[in-house]
Amino acid sequence: MTAKSQKNWTGEPSELLRVGEGFRLADVDPSATPGYDGGKKSAQQDLESGAAELDEYQERLFAESRSDATNAAVLLVLQAMDSAGKGGIIRHVVGSVDPQGVALAAFKAPTKEELAHDFLWRIEKELPAPGFIGVFDRSHYEDVLIARVRDLAEPTEIDRRYDAINDFEKRVSDGGTRIVKVMLHISPDEQRERLMERLERPDKYWKYNPGDVDERLLWPKYMDAYQLVFERTSTPWAPWHVVPADSKWYARIAVQALLLEALERVDPRWPAPTFDVEAEKARLAAS
Repeated sequence: MTAKSQKNWTGEPSELLRVGEGFRLADVDPSATPGYDGGKKSAQQDLESGAAELDEYQERLFAESRSDATNAAVLLVLQAMDSAGKGGIIRHVVGSVDPQGVALAAFKAPTKEELAHDFLWRIEKELPAPGFIGVFDRSHYEDVLIARVRDLAEPTEIDRRYDAINDFEKRVSDGGTRIVKVMLHISPDEQRERLMERLERPDKYWKYNPGDVDERLLWPKYMDAYQLVFERTSTPWAPWHVVPADSKWYARIAVQALLLEALERVDPRWPAPTFDVEAEKARLAAS
């Protein structure tokens, strides 16, 4: 990471939050702030500083792609239980860059047409083009999470999908897209408070879904499903990162740091001019 965005981190967030061998979701405290020494006020300052860096990286990524010098793109995959803060990440982190360089896809329940194809068919169509930062608000992982919890597919089919996901992400990664997979880990108590706030504020009613309470009753099953996802699909080319999300400020600074690290590794460069700069200066001055 660059010095500006690293000053309050005790290590690389991509390593601190990465799902590795022996990882257990049950051991992660959703209220923790691993690796970050600053508090909420420092995080806000770092978020603003990091926003300027992120914006420049995105512009460089986009500019480089216009010169046909690279196929590089970045894909942020966001998964979480309801109210964990995906919208806040999109608004306060990804929203700090030029929207013309962002490709956002929010995956809802599949349509009849989508169900007629393999589960990855609709995902493939939403992959970011070179030069873009893509964001998946939920993703192909719904097909091994809610499908398992709600018995929406046969166990053998769900088992097949883990390997299909790994193969798909390997192909995407090999094609030049750096994948950043994030699970925002919220506690049941914090979720209850956030859902209750939606019921207490008329301007938040529209965000409330009665079905969220039904999903809460299946919390242990969802945690087991996530654990299996991590075990089966956290790979060297597309590792998972679990970000404690009870503190919104921490989740935002952590995801921003993960994106900055990914873009720093891509290292997009401003493209060289395809014309004689000095000659063009002279022509322009004389016009």
